[in-house]
Amino acid sequence: MEKFDVIIIGGGPAGLTAGIYLSRAKNKTLVLNEGVIGGQMSLTHEIANYPGIDSVSGYMLSRTMQKQAEKFGCTVKSNIKITDYKFNENLKTITVNNKDVFEAKAVIVATGGKSRELGVEGEKDFTGRGVSYCATCDGDFFQDKEIIVVGGGNSALEEAVSLTQYASKITIVHQFDHFQAHQFAIDAAQNHEKIHFILNSTLSSFYGNQSLEKVKIKNLKTNTEIEMPIDGVFVFIGYVPQTKPFENSLKLNTYGEIISDERLETNIPGVFVAGDCREKKIRQITTAVSDGTIAALNAIDFIQNN
Repeated sequence: MEKFDVIIIGGGPAGLTAGIYLSRAKNKTLVLNEGVIGGQMSLTHEIANYPGIDSVSGYMLSRTMQKQAEKFGCTVKSNIKITDYKFNENLKTITVNNKDVFEAKAVIVATGGKSRELGVEGEKDFTGRGVSYCATCDGDFFQDKEIIVVGGGNSALEEAVSLTQYASKITIVHQFDHFQAHQFAIDAAQNHEKIHFILNSTLSSFYGNQSLEKVKIKNLKTNTEIEMPIDGVFVFIGYVPQTKPFENSLKLNTYGEIISDERLETNIPGVFVAGDCREKKIRQITTAVSDGTIAALNAIDFIQNN
């Protein structure tokens, strides 16, 4: 059993920021990350609103944060599977890959979220074969192709604009007659010659053989459906918090988000939460970084007082 002062579950911007603060303060810190370092941030094509940085890819910002944490002595383990944990004792334990056990005085849960699915016929069948949730990962597969982007928030409109460097035509399908994005994102999409709109509508099914060939689009006001031949669909309709493993120990709200106090401490003393998996309204990289800072400093305070 390897012992740490703090274990951070999740290697997105919240987790990595916490790792930077903790390790710089000479706390022995471990980041355990089940997926790709950076989380949803690493899948973002361009980040242009991070203070002090003109423009950077999410992948590069993720790597920079990881290197900074490691420079201060933080241990980062990625592509692992957490198979068990015990939070209720004074010393918390986490088991990885059914064999490696790590112990800590405090834990920060920063597991983030995953892309929300439409949940309609054929969606899972064509995921990776025409249906995608990541413009950065899959955009170049659709060079000179016609694609659909589903959603009406900042992510949907901004990623639609980024996809214009590949696709010949992009149709944004949105369930309302208005967008939830900031005006600059709306303007950029509406003023782009490659982008078209179908509003008050949603995708109701996906069809094809080896890969996606067409979709059905349902008008939510008239309930009528049309078929549209299409090469690809990118879905950006929000995120689902990655908190299911903790539902029997940490207090969650009706959306599955972890509830915490202003110190970001959960219902279990010494267990903190940071980032998109916690109960809050605004989810941005900068708010995740803020959460990571607050959780780290309060974890230090918890250790010193206990």
